[in-house]
Amino acid sequence: KKTVVGLARPMVDKRESTALGTEDVFARAVTLVQSVARAFAADRLPREAITETHGLGERGRFTSAYLGAALPRLGREALRRARFRHAHWRVGYRFTDAPGVADTGKLGTGWSVLPDQGDHFYADPFPFWWRDQPFVFVEDYPHATGKAVISVVPFDADGIPGAPRVVLEEAHHLSYPQVFERDGVIWMLPEASASGKLTLYRASGFPDGWIAEAVLVEGEISDATLFEHEGMLWLFATDRDGHGSTSDTLVVFSAPALAGPWRPHPANPILIDHRMARPGGAFVLDRGGSVLLPVQDGTLGYGGGLGLCELLQLDERMVRLSPPRSIDAAGDWPYPKIHTLNRAGRLEVIDGIAAVRKRSAKK
Repeated sequence: KKTVVGLARPMVDKRESTALGTEDVFARAVTLVQSVARAFAADRLPREAITETHGLGERGRFTSAYLGAALPRLGREALRRARFRHAHWRVGYRFTDAPGVADTGKLGTGWSVLPDQGDHFYADPFPFWWRDQPFVFVEDYPHATGKAVISVVPFDADGIPGAPRVVLEEAHHLSYPQVFERDGVIWMLPEASASGKLTLYRASGFPDGWIAEAVLVEGEISDATLFEHEGMLWLFATDRDGHGSTSDTLVVFSAPALAGPWRPHPANPILIDHRMARPGGAFVLDRGGSVLLPVQDGTLGYGGGLGLCELLQLDERMVRLSPPRSIDAAGDWPYPKIHTLNRAGRLEVIDGIAAVRKRSAKK
């Protein structure tokens, strides 16, 4: 039995294609080898063997299972594409004084679905209260353009959502609009991986006006999530690392202030794991005092589930997260999975992928 010094669970995005899926796996094999080499050079290899080891028999079973499922998967994918839109997401919301999903581990009941017209979808909801009024910022994706903008949904005093309106548009795709207040200023940190950089925006006239303030990190950074810990600011995100999936390689950055300078963690990439690398919402302090990070679980594909990881250690030398605890999606949410979880005060929001039939060409 050999000591395992590195472990990767790559995300396979194009599961209907064996060739493309193999490319995803090979890309992360390269990332893993490079990571272990850097750790060895810096004397940061684990002192104990990683507990999970895989023999040739297990790898053979994985390959057989993948190849054996490829043809049926291709058939199902072709049928789905013929009947449904390639991807359509829905946002859910509820107002509650009860413990939230992060505390219970269950979706439960009381969810309403944010309406849309079908020609575009809303996703990645982040709630924010301003002057006692709740707002939800969302990715707003028109199917016709294939490029998302950021919109805001105002809620009235009775918890009824108003009409979404666009508040931020760039030449590239935008999503995951984490909105927060710091030093008396309201900020937004949207994903813009297509631009090759992570840009911080400052509210110039909340909620509609936003000005690009600074580039925090360069690279194909996805779903960057801000967290303050022991006098430092930290960003958790995924990095595509040039090739492969955008959902399986966790990287962390730190800075003494929001404006930076932001430094990559010396242990980057922290992990390669489709179950828990990509953040799925802001950090949460549960009622037991644990710090939890919602994480996207890609075991069943992108959007296939959400888990909660406890933050066990965070400092300049080490970042440790617990294995993810899956969220039970049972309740009155009408879709089988969730993808993002956030809460601000009484307002809790989620999203998930929905099967929406294509409109018939017949009149």
